[in-house]
Amino acid sequence: MSSVYRARDRVLERQVAIKLLHEQFIADEGAVERFRREATSVAQVAHENVVTVIDRGEDGRRQFIVFELVEGPNLKEVVRERGPLPVDDALRYAIQIGRALGFAHEQGLVHRDVKPQNVLLAPDGRVKVTDFGIARALELEGLTQTGTVLGTSEYVAPEQARGELVGPATDIYALGVVLFELLAGEVPYGGDSFVAIALRHVNDPVPSIRARRPDVAWRLDTAVGRALAKSPADRFPSMAALVNELEACRAEAGGTSDGETAILTALTTQQPALGSGAAAAERPRRKRPAWPLVAGLSGLLVAAAIALVFAVRHNSGSSGGGKPSVVLRAVGTWDPPPGDGQEHNAEIRLATDGDPATAWSTERYNAALAVIGKRGVGLVVDAGAAVALKRLVVQTDTPGFSAEVLAGDAAGGPFAQVADGRVVGARAVFGLATDARHRYFVVWITTLAGDTARLNEVTAG
Repeated sequence: MSSVYRARDRVLERQVAIKLLHEQFIADEGAVERFRREATSVAQVAHENVVTVIDRGEDGRRQFIVFELVEGPNLKEVVRERGPLPVDDALRYAIQIGRALGFAHEQGLVHRDVKPQNVLLAPDGRVKVTDFGIARALELEGLTQTGTVLGTSEYVAPEQARGELVGPATDIYALGVVLFELLAGEVPYGGDSFVAIALRHVNDPVPSIRARRPDVAWRLDTAVGRALAKSPADRFPSMAALVNELEACRAEAGGTSDGETAILTALTTQQPALGSGAAAAERPRRKRPAWPLVAGLSGLLVAAAIALVFAVRHNSGSSGGGKPSVVLRAVGTWDPPPGDGQEHNAEIRLATDGDPATAWSTERYNAALAVIGKRGVGLVVDAGAAVALKRLVVQTDTPGFSAEVLAGDAAGGPFAQVADGRVVGARAVFGLATDARHRYFVVWITTLAGDTARLNEVTAG
Protein backbone atom coordinates (compact mmCIF):
# COMPACT_ATOMS: atom_id res chain seq x y z
CA MET A 1 0.00 0.00 0.00
CA SER A 2 2.92 2.36 0.50
CA SER A 3 6.61 3.06 -0.02
CA VAL A 4 9.10 4.35 2.54
CA TYR A 5 11.82 6.87 1.74
CA ARG A 6 14.81 8.23 3.60
CA ALA A 7 14.47 12.00 3.97
CA ARG A 8 16.02 14.99 5.69
CA ASP A 9 14.08 17.07 8.17
CA ARG A 10 15.20 20.60 7.23
CA VAL A 11 13.79 22.15 10.40
CA LEU A 12 15.42 19.88 12.99
CA GLU A 13 18.37 18.83 10.80
CA ARG A 14 17.91 15.07 11.09
CA GLN A 15 17.33 12.01 8.98
CA VAL A 16 13.79 10.61 9.02
CA ALA A 17 11.68 8.05 7.19
CA ILE A 18 8.62 9.11 5.19
CA LYS A 19 5.91 6.60 4.29
CA LEU A 20 3.83 7.59 1.26
CA LEU A 21 0.52 5.94 0.37
CA HIS A 22 0.60 4.73 -3.23
CA GLU A 23 -1.40 6.89 -5.64
CA GLN A 24 -3.71 4.05 -6.71
CA PHE A 25 -5.12 3.89 -3.17
CA ILE A 26 -5.98 7.60 -2.89
CA ALA A 27 -9.57 6.95 -4.01
CA ASP A 28 -9.94 3.96 -1.65
CA GLU A 29 -11.52 5.43 1.47
CA GLY A 30 -10.80 2.28 3.49
CA ALA A 31 -7.11 2.28 2.54
CA VAL A 32 -6.79 6.01 3.30
CA GLU A 33 -8.48 5.58 6.67
CA ARG A 34 -6.22 2.66 7.61
CA PHE A 35 -3.17 4.68 6.61
CA ARG A 36 -4.27 7.65 8.71
CA ARG A 37 -5.08 5.35 11.59
CA GLU A 38 -1.56 3.93 11.53
CA ALA A 39 -0.18 7.32 12.60
CA THR A 40 -2.83 7.63 15.29
CA SER A 41 -2.16 4.09 16.53
CA VAL A 42 1.62 4.47 16.72
CA ALA A 43 1.26 7.85 18.43
CA GLN A 44 -0.57 6.05 21.25
CA VAL A 45 2.21 3.48 21.63
CA ALA A 46 5.15 5.53 22.87
CA HIS A 47 7.50 2.66 23.66
CA GLU A 48 11.23 2.13 23.18
CA ASN A 49 10.55 -0.92 21.01
CA VAL A 50 8.05 0.81 18.70
CA VAL A 51 9.11 3.07 15.84
CA THR A 52 8.25 6.65 16.81
CA VAL A 53 5.82 8.64 14.67
CA ILE A 54 6.87 12.26 14.17
CA ASP A 55 4.20 13.77 11.94
CA ARG A 56 1.27 13.00 9.63
CA GLY A 57 -0.28 14.96 6.80
CA GLU A 58 -1.11 15.09 3.12
CA ASP A 59 0.33 16.83 0.08
CA GLY A 60 -2.61 17.41 -2.20
CA ARG A 61 -4.31 14.06 -1.72
CA ARG A 62 -1.11 12.06 -1.14
CA GLN A 63 -1.09 10.80 2.44
CA PHE A 64 2.22 10.64 4.32
CA ILE A 65 3.55 9.71 7.75
CA VAL A 66 6.95 10.76 9.10
CA PHE A 67 8.75 8.26 11.36
CA GLU A 68 12.07 8.08 13.10
CA LEU A 69 14.67 6.48 10.83
CA VAL A 70 15.93 3.11 12.04
CA GLU A 71 19.29 2.34 10.46
CA GLY A 72 19.16 -1.44 10.27
CA PRO A 73 17.63 -4.49 8.58
CA ASN A 74 14.34 -6.11 9.41
CA LEU A 75 14.33 -9.50 11.11
CA LYS A 76 13.24 -11.28 7.91
CA GLU A 77 16.41 -10.09 6.24
CA VAL A 78 18.45 -11.22 9.26
CA VAL A 79 17.00 -14.75 9.10
CA ARG A 80 17.50 -14.97 5.34
CA GLU A 81 21.15 -14.00 5.75
CA ARG A 82 22.02 -15.94 8.91
CA GLY A 83 19.52 -18.79 9.01
CA PRO A 84 18.40 -20.02 12.45
CA LEU A 85 19.53 -17.57 15.10
CA PRO A 86 21.28 -18.44 18.38
CA VAL A 87 18.65 -19.20 21.01
CA ASP A 88 19.65 -16.20 23.13
CA ASP A 89 19.36 -13.80 20.18
CA ALA A 90 15.97 -15.21 19.18
CA LEU A 91 14.66 -14.89 22.73
CA ARG A 92 16.10 -11.41 23.18
CA TYR A 93 14.34 -10.19 20.04
CA ALA A 94 11.07 -11.96 20.85
CA ILE A 95 10.99 -10.54 24.39
CA GLN A 96 11.40 -6.99 23.08
CA ILE A 97 8.70 -7.53 20.46
CA GLY A 98 6.43 -8.94 23.16
CA ARG A 99 7.00 -5.95 25.42
CA ALA A 100 6.08 -3.57 22.59
CA LEU A 101 2.94 -5.51 21.71
CA GLY A 102 1.97 -5.86 25.36
CA PHE A 103 2.18 -2.10 25.76
CA ALA A 104 0.03 -1.66 22.63
CA HIS A 105 -2.55 -4.05 24.10
CA GLU A 106 -2.63 -1.95 27.26
CA GLN A 107 -3.49 1.03 25.05
CA GLY A 108 -6.34 -0.96 23.50
CA LEU A 109 -4.62 -1.81 20.20
CA VAL A 110 -4.03 -5.13 18.46
CA HIS A 111 -1.33 -5.06 15.77
CA ARG A 112 -2.76 -7.92 13.62
CA ASP A 113 0.23 -8.05 11.26
CA VAL A 114 3.12 -9.14 13.47
CA LYS A 115 5.87 -10.58 11.26
CA PRO A 116 9.67 -10.23 11.05
CA GLN A 117 9.34 -7.86 8.07
CA ASN A 118 7.65 -5.43 10.50
CA VAL A 119 10.42 -5.62 13.09
CA LEU A 120 13.49 -3.45 12.49
CA LEU A 121 16.83 -4.15 14.16
CA ALA A 122 18.56 -0.95 15.30
CA PRO A 123 22.37 -0.69 15.48
CA ASP A 124 22.26 -0.82 19.31
CA GLY A 125 20.55 -4.24 19.23
CA ARG A 126 17.07 -2.99 20.07
CA VAL A 127 14.17 -4.08 17.94
CA LYS A 128 11.57 -1.63 16.71
CA VAL A 129 8.08 -2.80 15.80
CA THR A 130 6.52 -0.90 12.94
CA ASP A 131 3.63 -0.99 10.44
CA PHE A 132 0.52 -0.62 12.55
CA GLY A 133 -1.41 -0.05 9.32
CA ILE A 134 -4.06 -2.67 10.07
CA ALA A 135 -3.95 -2.32 13.85
CA ARG A 136 -7.40 -2.51 15.35
CA ALA A 137 -8.73 -0.76 18.41
CA LEU A 138 -10.30 -3.38 20.67
CA GLU A 139 -13.53 -1.44 20.93
CA LEU A 140 -13.63 -0.43 17.24
CA GLU A 141 -16.35 -1.81 14.97
CA GLY A 142 -16.75 -1.01 11.31
CA LEU A 143 -13.43 -0.79 9.50
CA THR A 144 -12.82 -4.53 9.65
CA GLN A 145 -15.94 -6.59 10.06
CA THR A 146 -16.16 -10.29 10.80
CA GLY A 147 -15.55 -12.23 7.59
CA THR A 148 -12.73 -9.97 6.35
CA VAL A 149 -9.20 -11.41 6.47
CA LEU A 150 -6.31 -8.99 6.86
CA GLY A 151 -2.76 -10.00 7.67
CA THR A 152 0.07 -12.06 6.19
CA SER A 153 -0.67 -15.73 5.58
CA GLU A 154 2.51 -17.18 7.15
CA TYR A 155 1.75 -15.42 10.45
CA VAL A 156 -2.06 -15.35 10.51
CA ALA A 157 -3.80 -16.80 13.57
CA PRO A 158 -6.54 -19.42 13.02
CA GLU A 159 -9.31 -17.07 14.13
CA GLN A 160 -7.88 -14.38 11.85
CA ALA A 161 -7.78 -16.83 8.92
CA ARG A 162 -11.43 -17.67 9.52
CA GLY A 163 -12.35 -13.99 9.36
CA GLU A 164 -13.39 -13.86 13.02
CA LEU A 165 -12.85 -10.96 15.37
CA VAL A 166 -9.33 -10.69 16.73
CA GLY A 167 -7.83 -9.80 20.10
CA PRO A 168 -4.50 -9.77 21.95
CA ALA A 169 -4.30 -13.57 21.56
CA THR A 170 -3.99 -13.01 17.80
CA ASP A 171 -0.73 -11.11 18.30
CA ILE A 172 0.44 -13.80 20.76
CA TYR A 173 -0.01 -16.41 18.03
CA ALA A 174 1.84 -14.30 15.46
CA LEU A 175 4.74 -13.71 17.85
CA GLY A 176 4.86 -17.48 18.38
CA VAL A 177 5.25 -17.90 14.61
CA VAL A 178 7.99 -15.23 14.53
CA LEU A 179 9.89 -16.92 17.36
CA PHE A 180 9.52 -20.29 15.63
CA GLU A 181 11.03 -18.77 12.47
CA LEU A 182 13.90 -17.13 14.34
CA LEU A 183 14.77 -20.49 15.91
CA ALA A 184 14.13 -22.79 12.93
CA GLY A 185 15.03 -20.48 10.05
CA GLU A 186 11.62 -21.13 8.49
CA VAL A 187 7.95 -20.62 9.28
CA PRO A 188 5.95 -23.52 10.75
CA TYR A 189 3.49 -23.66 7.84
CA GLY A 190 4.23 -23.08 4.17
CA GLY A 191 2.15 -23.35 1.01
CA ASP A 192 1.54 -22.12 -2.51
CA SER A 193 -1.21 -19.60 -1.75
CA PHE A 194 -2.71 -17.47 0.99
CA VAL A 195 -5.64 -19.87 1.32
CA ALA A 196 -3.47 -23.01 1.46
CA ILE A 197 -1.26 -21.57 4.20
CA ALA A 198 -4.20 -20.13 6.15
CA LEU A 199 -5.91 -23.53 6.14
CA ARG A 200 -2.80 -25.12 7.59
CA HIS A 201 -2.87 -22.62 10.45
CA VAL A 202 -6.46 -23.64 11.09
CA ASN A 203 -6.17 -27.42 10.66
CA ASP A 204 -2.59 -28.71 10.93
CA PRO A 205 -1.15 -29.92 14.26
CA VAL A 206 1.07 -27.50 16.16
CA PRO A 207 4.65 -28.37 15.14
CA SER A 208 7.44 -28.93 17.65
CA ILE A 209 10.44 -26.65 17.28
CA ARG A 210 12.61 -29.42 18.76
CA ALA A 211 11.70 -31.64 15.80
CA ARG A 212 13.58 -29.18 13.59
CA ARG A 213 16.13 -27.99 16.14
CA PRO A 214 16.88 -30.51 18.92
CA ASP A 215 19.15 -28.16 20.89
CA VAL A 216 16.13 -26.02 21.87
CA ALA A 217 15.13 -26.68 25.49
CA TRP A 218 11.87 -28.48 26.25
CA ARG A 219 10.57 -25.47 28.17
CA LEU A 220 11.05 -23.15 25.20
CA ASP A 221 9.51 -25.73 22.86
CA THR A 222 6.49 -25.87 25.17
CA ALA A 223 6.21 -22.06 25.30
CA VAL A 224 6.26 -21.78 21.50
CA GLY A 225 3.67 -24.57 21.26
CA ARG A 226 1.36 -22.84 23.71
CA ALA A 227 1.64 -19.54 21.82
CA LEU A 228 0.65 -21.45 18.66
CA ALA A 229 -2.39 -23.13 20.19
CA LYS A 230 -5.32 -23.22 17.76
CA SER A 231 -7.80 -21.82 20.27
CA PRO A 232 -7.09 -18.33 21.67
CA ALA A 233 -8.23 -19.59 25.09
CA ASP A 234 -5.39 -22.16 25.12
CA ARG A 235 -2.66 -19.58 24.51
CA PHE A 236 -0.96 -17.46 27.15
CA PRO A 237 -3.53 -15.33 29.01
CA SER A 238 -1.68 -12.15 28.06
CA MET A 239 1.37 -10.94 26.18
CA ALA A 240 2.97 -10.17 29.55
CA ALA A 241 2.58 -13.83 30.56
CA LEU A 242 4.30 -14.93 27.34
CA VAL A 243 7.14 -12.42 27.87
CA ASN A 244 7.62 -13.64 31.44
CA GLU A 245 7.89 -17.24 30.25
CA LEU A 246 10.37 -16.31 27.51
CA GLU A 247 12.47 -14.43 30.06
CA ALA A 248 12.50 -17.55 32.23
CA CYS A 249 13.52 -19.65 29.22
CA ARG A 250 16.33 -17.22 28.47
CA ALA A 251 17.54 -17.30 32.08
CA GLU A 252 17.63 -21.10 31.98
CA ALA A 253 19.46 -21.10 28.66
CA GLY A 254 22.14 -18.93 30.30
CA GLY A 255 23.08 -21.88 32.53
CA THR A 256 22.92 -20.16 35.93
CA SER A 257 19.65 -19.38 37.65
CA ASP A 258 19.08 -16.14 39.52
CA GLY A 259 19.12 -18.02 42.82
CA GLU A 260 22.48 -19.64 42.09
CA THR A 261 23.92 -16.32 40.97
CA ALA A 262 22.84 -14.74 44.26
CA ILE A 263 24.56 -17.51 46.26
CA LEU A 264 27.79 -17.21 44.31
CA THR A 265 27.74 -13.41 44.51
CA ALA A 266 27.11 -13.39 48.27
CA LEU A 267 29.86 -15.90 48.99
CA THR A 268 32.49 -14.31 46.78
CA THR A 269 31.86 -10.70 47.88
CA GLN A 270 31.82 -11.08 51.68
CA GLN A 271 35.49 -10.05 51.91
CA PRO A 272 37.09 -7.18 50.02
CA ALA A 273 39.75 -8.25 47.55
CA LEU A 274 43.24 -8.05 49.06
CA GLY A 275 45.34 -5.27 47.67
CA SER A 276 42.46 -3.05 46.52
CA GLY A 277 40.39 -0.17 47.82
CA ALA A 278 40.46 1.59 51.21
CA ALA A 279 41.04 -1.66 53.13
CA ALA A 280 44.36 -2.08 51.35
CA ALA A 281 45.40 1.48 52.16
CA GLU A 282 44.92 0.87 55.88
CA ARG A 283 47.11 -2.24 55.96
CA PRO A 284 50.91 -2.03 56.14
CA ARG A 285 52.68 -3.06 53.00
CA ARG A 286 54.22 -6.50 52.93
CA LYS A 287 57.47 -7.31 51.24
CA ARG A 288 55.87 -10.38 49.64
CA PRO A 289 52.36 -10.46 48.13
CA ALA A 290 49.86 -12.78 49.78
CA TRP A 291 48.67 -14.41 46.52
CA PRO A 292 48.79 -17.99 47.87
CA LEU A 293 46.48 -16.93 50.71
CA VAL A 294 44.15 -15.16 48.29
CA ALA A 295 44.03 -18.20 46.05
CA GLY A 296 43.35 -20.47 49.01
CA LEU A 297 40.52 -18.31 50.33
CA SER A 298 39.04 -17.95 46.86
CA GLY A 299 39.18 -21.69 46.38
CA LEU A 300 37.38 -22.31 49.66
CA LEU A 301 34.69 -19.75 48.85
CA VAL A 302 34.11 -21.17 45.38
CA ALA A 303 34.01 -24.70 46.76
CA ALA A 304 31.42 -23.61 49.32
CA ALA A 305 29.39 -21.92 46.61
CA ILE A 306 29.48 -25.02 44.44
CA ALA A 307 28.45 -27.18 47.39
CA LEU A 308 25.50 -24.93 48.16
CA VAL A 309 24.42 -24.78 44.54
CA PHE A 310 24.72 -28.56 44.30
CA ALA A 311 22.58 -28.90 47.40
CA VAL A 312 19.96 -26.55 45.97
CA ARG A 313 19.86 -28.48 42.72
CA HIS A 314 19.88 -31.98 44.15
CA ASN A 315 17.98 -31.81 47.40
CA SER A 316 15.06 -34.18 46.97
CA GLY A 317 13.27 -33.68 50.25
CA SER A 318 11.29 -30.81 51.72
CA SER A 319 12.59 -27.56 53.17
CA GLY A 320 12.28 -26.75 56.84
CA GLY A 321 9.01 -24.95 56.16
CA GLY A 322 7.53 -28.01 54.49
CA LYS A 323 7.68 -26.59 50.97
CA PRO A 324 8.99 -29.03 48.33
CA SER A 325 12.49 -28.07 47.16
CA VAL A 326 12.03 -29.79 43.79
CA VAL A 327 10.03 -27.83 41.24
CA LEU A 328 8.60 -29.97 38.46
CA ARG A 329 8.00 -28.58 34.99
CA ALA A 330 5.93 -30.31 32.33
CA VAL A 331 8.06 -30.70 29.21
CA GLY A 332 6.44 -33.31 26.99
CA THR A 333 4.00 -36.15 26.49
CA TRP A 334 4.59 -39.89 26.31
CA ASP A 335 2.44 -41.50 23.63
CA PRO A 336 4.38 -44.47 22.24
CA PRO A 337 3.12 -46.57 19.30
CA PRO A 338 0.40 -47.14 18.33
CA GLY A 339 0.06 -43.54 19.48
CA ASP A 340 1.19 -40.68 17.25
CA GLY A 341 3.74 -39.31 19.73
CA GLN A 342 1.63 -36.29 20.69
CA GLU A 343 -1.11 -35.79 23.23
CA HIS A 344 -2.37 -32.19 23.32
CA ASN A 345 1.24 -30.93 23.38
CA ALA A 346 0.13 -27.29 23.27
CA GLU A 347 -1.40 -27.67 26.76
CA ILE A 348 1.63 -29.28 28.43
CA ARG A 349 2.71 -26.28 30.49
CA LEU A 350 -0.73 -25.93 32.09
CA ALA A 351 -0.09 -28.99 34.28
CA THR A 352 2.72 -27.24 36.17
CA ASP A 353 1.84 -23.55 35.87
CA GLY A 354 0.77 -23.24 39.51
CA ASP A 355 -2.85 -22.60 38.55
CA PRO A 356 -5.22 -25.47 39.48
CA ALA A 357 -7.88 -23.95 37.21
CA THR A 358 -5.86 -24.84 34.10
CA ALA A 359 -4.99 -28.35 32.95
CA TRP A 360 -3.33 -30.59 30.42
CA SER A 361 -5.74 -33.18 29.10
CA THR A 362 -5.49 -36.37 27.13
CA GLU A 363 -7.14 -36.53 23.76
CA ARG A 364 -10.75 -37.70 23.71
CA TYR A 365 -11.29 -41.41 23.28
CA ASN A 366 -14.59 -43.09 22.44
CA ALA A 367 -13.35 -46.44 23.78
CA ALA A 368 -11.03 -47.68 26.53
CA LEU A 369 -7.34 -47.21 25.84
CA ALA A 370 -6.82 -50.98 25.90
CA VAL A 371 -9.58 -51.50 23.37
CA ILE A 372 -7.90 -49.21 20.84
CA GLY A 373 -4.52 -50.85 21.44
CA LYS A 374 -2.88 -48.26 23.72
CA ARG A 375 -1.07 -49.26 26.89
CA GLY A 376 -1.56 -45.73 28.12
CA VAL A 377 -0.67 -42.08 27.59
CA GLY A 378 1.39 -39.85 29.84
CA LEU A 379 2.71 -36.44 30.77
CA VAL A 380 6.48 -35.99 31.19
CA VAL A 381 7.72 -33.63 33.94
CA ASP A 382 11.28 -32.44 34.47
CA ALA A 383 12.83 -32.07 37.94
CA GLY A 384 15.65 -29.93 36.52
CA ALA A 385 18.31 -32.40 37.69
CA ALA A 386 18.58 -36.02 38.79
CA VAL A 387 16.83 -36.33 42.17
CA ALA A 388 15.70 -39.10 44.49
CA LEU A 389 12.08 -38.00 44.48
CA LYS A 390 9.98 -39.56 47.25
CA ARG A 391 6.47 -38.40 46.36
CA LEU A 392 4.62 -37.06 43.35
CA VAL A 393 1.27 -35.30 43.78
CA VAL A 394 -1.43 -35.14 41.10
CA GLN A 395 -4.47 -32.82 41.21
CA THR A 396 -7.32 -33.38 38.75
CA ASP A 397 -10.88 -32.22 38.10
CA THR A 398 -11.65 -35.53 36.31
CA PRO A 399 -11.14 -38.07 39.11
CA GLY A 400 -11.62 -41.80 38.57
CA PHE A 401 -8.91 -42.60 36.01
CA SER A 402 -6.04 -44.97 36.83
CA ALA A 403 -2.39 -43.97 36.66
CA GLU A 404 1.09 -44.98 37.74
CA VAL A 405 4.42 -43.16 37.78
CA LEU A 406 7.40 -43.88 35.53
CA ALA A 407 10.90 -42.40 35.69
CA GLY A 408 13.92 -42.08 33.42
CA ASP A 409 17.00 -40.05 32.59
CA ALA A 410 15.88 -38.59 29.24
CA ALA A 411 12.70 -36.75 28.31
CA GLY A 412 12.12 -39.15 25.45
CA GLY A 413 12.56 -42.31 27.55
CA PRO A 414 13.12 -45.10 28.21
CA PHE A 415 11.09 -45.07 31.43
CA ALA A 416 10.69 -47.60 34.23
CA GLN A 417 7.81 -47.89 36.68
CA VAL A 418 8.56 -46.38 40.11
CA ALA A 419 5.04 -46.20 41.62
CA ASP A 420 2.22 -48.73 41.45
CA GLY A 421 -0.96 -47.98 39.60
CA ARG A 422 -3.94 -46.59 41.47
CA VAL A 423 -7.25 -44.89 40.92
CA VAL A 424 -6.72 -41.13 41.09
CA GLY A 425 -9.05 -39.00 43.16
CA ALA A 426 -9.21 -35.21 43.15
CA ARG A 427 -5.75 -35.29 44.78
CA ALA A 428 -3.48 -38.32 44.68
CA VAL A 429 -0.08 -38.75 46.34
CA PHE A 430 2.16 -41.37 44.72
CA GLY A 431 4.94 -42.73 46.92
CA LEU A 432 7.94 -43.56 44.71
CA ALA A 433 9.51 -46.89 45.65
CA THR A 434 13.07 -46.14 44.58
CA ASP A 435 16.23 -44.56 45.95
CA ALA A 436 17.64 -44.07 42.45
CA ARG A 437 17.97 -40.56 41.09
CA HIS A 438 16.02 -39.61 37.99
CA ARG A 439 15.43 -36.31 36.25
CA TYR A 440 12.24 -37.09 34.29
CA PHE A 441 8.99 -38.54 35.63
CA VAL A 442 5.84 -39.60 33.79
CA VAL A 443 2.27 -39.58 35.06
CA TRP A 444 1.24 -42.65 33.06
CA ILE A 445 -2.54 -42.89 32.58
CA THR A 446 -3.67 -46.45 31.92
CA THR A 447 -7.47 -46.29 32.10
CA LEU A 448 -10.01 -43.50 31.75
CA ALA A 449 -13.13 -42.81 33.80
CA GLY A 450 -14.71 -40.92 30.92
CA ASP A 451 -13.50 -40.03 27.47
CA THR A 452 -10.56 -37.94 28.71
CA ALA A 453 -8.40 -37.28 31.78
CA ARG A 454 -7.06 -33.93 32.95
CA LEU A 455 -3.99 -33.15 35.05
CA ASN A 456 -4.49 -29.74 36.67
CA GLU A 457 -1.29 -29.73 38.73
CA VAL A 458 1.64 -32.14 39.08
CA THR A 459 4.04 -31.32 41.92
CA ALA A 460 6.74 -32.92 44.06
CA GLY A 461 5.42 -33.99 47.46
